[in-house]
Amino acid sequence: MAFRRDSYYIAKIKEGDPGAYAVLVDKYKKMAFNVALQLMGNREDAEEVAQDAFLKAYQAIDTYKGDAKFSTWVYRIIYNTAISKLRKKKLDVSSIDEDYSASVNIKSTQSALQELRSEERKKYLTKALQNMSAEDRTLLTLFYLEENSVEEVCSVTGLSQSNVKVKLHRARKKLYSELEMILHGELKTIL
Repeated sequence: MAFRRDSYYIAKIKEGDPGAYAVLVDKYKKMAFNVALQLMGNREDAEEVAQDAFLKAYQAIDTYKGDAKFSTWVYRIIYNTAISKLRKKKLDVSSIDEDYSASVNIKSTQSALQELRSEERKKYLTKALQNMSAEDRTLLTLFYLEENSVEEVCSVTGLSQSNVKVKLHRARKKLYSELEMILHGELKTIL
């Protein structure tokens, strides 16, 4: 079944057809879970956040005006729900603005990654992302994996454009550094 535009289903929901919401949930559930997982760091909390966010989105559907894409609006709800849950759990979410002074050899890390098979690349990227802060993982996921624009990332996170660009730049450097350490460690065990 081909999906119609989101606006079609939103109009149906506002007319009182809750079944239309199931189509939107089905369309965005994987994205919602992935974003929540990057923020929360574990499957159980991610599933709970995604479910809560979809419930909140359904309850607030009348407030959706269509200024942003529906997916961006849902991202924002997921992001806020996850941040609220993290605050409640009083988890120590490390600051993205902490000093970053390690030198990173990006070119050699990139070339080493190019040589790995796709499956191995995914394994190492996942491992590197897990070592990063929730905010770094989320920004990298939203921008690179979910392919949102900087403007859409701003809508989701509430950060300014320049702030998103700076944080993405820092997060990329940290990711390369993490990959470099992981790959270096793997090479030591092989040799």
